[in-house]
Amino acid sequence: MQDDFEDHCWKDVISAETMDVYRFFRHKEGIGPAPALVAIDLYEMVYLGGNVPLAEAIKVHPASCGEYAWAAIPPTQRVFAAARRAGLPIFYSTGETRPDAHSANVIAAMGQGVAFTDPLFAIRPEFTPQPNDTVIRKARASAFYGTPLAAHLTSLGVRSVIMLGESTSGCLRASAVDAFSHGFQVTVVEECCFDRCLLTHKINLFDMHHKYADVMRADKVVAHLDSL
Repeated sequence: MQDDFEDHCWKDVISAETMDVYRFFRHKEGIGPAPALVAIDLYEMVYLGGNVPLAEAIKVHPASCGEYAWAAIPPTQRVFAAARRAGLPIFYSTGETRPDAHSANVIAAMGQGVAFTDPLFAIRPEFTPQPNDTVIRKARASAFYGTPLAAHLTSLGVRSVIMLGESTSGCLRASAVDAFSHGFQVTVVEECCFDRCLLTHKINLFDMHHKYADVMRADKVVAHLDSL
């Protein structure tokens, strides 16, 4: 198996013993055929407070991802640019803001006091959707659950998805697992996804890499797209 399979951000938190346990799940990694780019929840709410340490950002904006969200902007812009050069279909997900789309009984994962308003769930200007892109509204973690995303991808002949966004342990992971379950080959771009906790971010990337997806560096993803 290639030496760089574990050459990722989790090397400092995953023990050698655990790495050995997961040897069985190693595989040849790469981007699958006929890809689409799926950007998960790049909305304003997670950037609130600016490029500051998370502990500072959440004093005023509890749902912010602080510096982790801002650090992912440049590599994400690079992947978007490469995807557009390659002519990939591009999809975004964001939160459903219609009042009747959310059950009052399901509160465990909603956070305290999150207002489902259009300004908070607007896509950041750095990633403004273009006329040919598709924006999917969702009421649950996965961009596939209760949405037409799988049907859109299938109708376009998409066979694999390149995924990025947030949060690594939440909506990004749920969407990646559902993409895998729908039969798409899944690539997750390491520097282009983020979470509110670095440990959670790294462990979830490690877990997805060995089960449901190929976690790849942005440079490799861009190089592949430019070769298409």
